[in-house]
Amino acid sequence: MSLLSKTAAELADLLAAGETTSVALTQAYLDRIAEVDTHLHAFLHVDAEGALAQAAASDARRAAGELLSPLDGVPIAVKDVLATSGLPTTCGSKILEGWIPPYDATVVARLKAAGLPILGKTNMDEFAMGSSTEHSAYGPTRNPWDTDRIPGGSGGGSAAAIAASEAPLAIGTDTGGSIRQPGAVTGTVGVKPTYGGISRYGLVAMANSLDQAGPVTRSVLDAALLHEVIGGHDPKDSTSIDQPLPALVAAARQGASGDLTGVRIGVISELRGEGYQPGVEQRFDEAVALLTQAGAEVVEVSCPSFTHALAAYYLIMPSEASSNLARFDAMRYGLRVLPDGVADPSAEEVMRATRDAGFGDEVKRRIILGTYALSSGYYDAYYGQAQKVRTLISRDFEAAFAKADVLVSPTAPTTAFKIGEKLDDPLAMYLNDVATIPANLAGVPGISVPAGLAPEDGLPVGFQVLAPALADDRLYRVGAALEALLEKQWGGSLLSQVPEVTA
Repeated sequence: MSLLSKTAAELADLLAAGETTSVALTQAYLDRIAEVDTHLHAFLHVDAEGALAQAAASDARRAAGELLSPLDGVPIAVKDVLATSGLPTTCGSKILEGWIPPYDATVVARLKAAGLPILGKTNMDEFAMGSSTEHSAYGPTRNPWDTDRIPGGSGGGSAAAIAASEAPLAIGTDTGGSIRQPGAVTGTVGVKPTYGGISRYGLVAMANSLDQAGPVTRSVLDAALLHEVIGGHDPKDSTSIDQPLPALVAAARQGASGDLTGVRIGVISELRGEGYQPGVEQRFDEAVALLTQAGAEVVEVSCPSFTHALAAYYLIMPSEASSNLARFDAMRYGLRVLPDGVADPSAEEVMRATRDAGFGDEVKRRIILGTYALSSGYYDAYYGQAQKVRTLISRDFEAAFAKADVLVSPTAPTTAFKIGEKLDDPLAMYLNDVATIPANLAGVPGISVPAGLAPEDGLPVGFQVLAPALADDRLYRVGAALEALLEKQWGGSLLSQVPEVTA
């Protein structure tokens, strides 16, 4: 476990020093997956042959002095919502079972171009719809801290893989918090970049105006290194921002000194209080105190429209999702089910039977909600009003960032809940994203950094940092500073405390 518990940056240093090889590293992670994943179920598909071939190619490049990136040879896992040429991409849904894309998503193409061996595809809530990874058509993923509990969602597979040392790096996607919230409940680092900062080409869309891929890692520096590999403009994506990324790795290294002199930090008053677990608030307050000791100026800011963010999100997101999922019509690709007892079924009857069999309950729920919100007579009352709230939220961010360089809050209101605990209460499930959703609605970047363990249950708590659009480097500076200060207290990484996974 000693090798597997190292950060990606440390592994890159070992590769550079000749103390290990990419093949040895990749095999070690594949062995770990074989050892524990039958119980955790973080992966939907493992590509041992492909990963080892990519690792061997990396070792050959290193021997020839032709490295492709600082992370060349470090293995990675990819959320199953990103298209991967030659590997299944199911989005956690039966309707895409067995589908193998003929092309790579831009994020995946950039990982390959940087020389990172891809271990496989991670489990997720179906079409990224959920906060617990219980809505996967292939069964839930378990949290390595307590395997009776959820690892967050929708990207619980990626977060669990990092926490259980099944991979040193992973890719997630964040539509309403699906990188940051799993990060909080598994003790990992999760980053939602500025909307448009990382290409969405090849990312199977749930909600086009909200979806964003990003890093899931063991450390803030690892996230910065991975972000620089996958980020930047992509002409294939019309929402991609045509300007260079900030110096993210440099910002993380600067923050690791623990000095935040001159940085203004705004505590969002609306993202705490009622509904937040006492231990979550306690760890958050302790983290804010550490940032103050590091020289930061802490002020309280109010963002009143944030109280309506959850309601607005659950109108905008299902509306976009219902439109996007209309493509699964049983005619072009994916599952096709013929209705029982119909000799010569029409296209509509085949479509109905296929969607009934292929989509899970949560997907159906959101399609119905979104279609209703977009229907004639209700569009202005629901979808139109939600877009107005979205504008107000963006204005609240602008006003808050006039007073502070970054904003902070707990990442999630509670620690990980037990598997099955909230499946029958969708509204309770949706509330897990109350602190993360505003950033998606406004397109600003956010990071979740481990803040310790809640005293009530000994489970991880996340600390969220938000920055203005295109100022992702601020996340890395503040996040790395907090990480360094906390790890000094803990005597090492929080992930060193993860219990050994047993079946």
